[in-house]
Amino acid sequence: MFPLFDDNPHDHKPVVTWLLIAACIGVWLWQASLPAEAARAAFYTLGMVPALLFTDATLPDGMAVVPAWTTLVTSMFMHGGFMHLAGNMLYLWIFGDNTEVALGRVRFLVFYLLCGIAAALTQAFLDVRSEIPMVGASGAISGVLGAYLLLFPRANVRVLMFPFGLVAVPAVIVLGLWFGLQLYSGMSAPTGEGGVAFWAHVGGFLAGMVLLPFFKPAGVRYFARGHDRPFRKVHRTPRDPRDGPWGRRR
Repeated sequence: MFPLFDDNPHDHKPVVTWLLIAACIGVWLWQASLPAEAARAAFYTLGMVPALLFTDATLPDGMAVVPAWTTLVTSMFMHGGFMHLAGNMLYLWIFGDNTEVALGRVRFLVFYLLCGIAAALTQAFLDVRSEIPMVGASGAISGVLGAYLLLFPRANVRVLMFPFGLVAVPAVIVLGLWFGLQLYSGMSAPTGEGGVAFWAHVGGFLAGMVLLPFFKPAGVRYFARGHDRPFRKVHRTPRDPRDGPWGRRR
């Protein structure tokens, strides 16, 4: 299943979500402009390296341009390649706007950053001596997914499902399967090696669910209803001027 958009309309502009996407794209363009050696150094300088946080390990002279603890934040805006960036931004675009509207802009930004920090620490605690830098927004976005699951489990996500085409699937199934895959992959993957930080995804997702009650305004309800009938093949109608880039605004 490949998610494309949801059926969860709103009338507010998710400015923070747009700015986070723009920041990640801007940082990636900066990374792409660097020579190979400088780009590699940037991962160690701005990526989260557990050994730099929890042991007496240090970077070579001239590389430590920010304190080690700040890399818990700077690492969220760096990515390992275009597909890494594109996948993360797609998920943030689909699930971030509604979560931002529900929480409010300032609360959403703080929530997003805290989930990213919790995700990075989850991965780091598995091997505090690891010298492999962790980069990417996926830990913070995982927290957004955890919040979305509690807020809008019955909203339908339009997923590209081979060979059936575009199908409306409840968010509880899409996100439940996603979390189960991250958990299984984390338990199956060898520790101490590079690759996908599955435990950061797990930690971020759980952090989002745990933190949500502290950030959710009193008037926002859990388990909002969906707008379309689930498990049906989606037939797109001719484009309406009110349509957004990923679906109809209602």
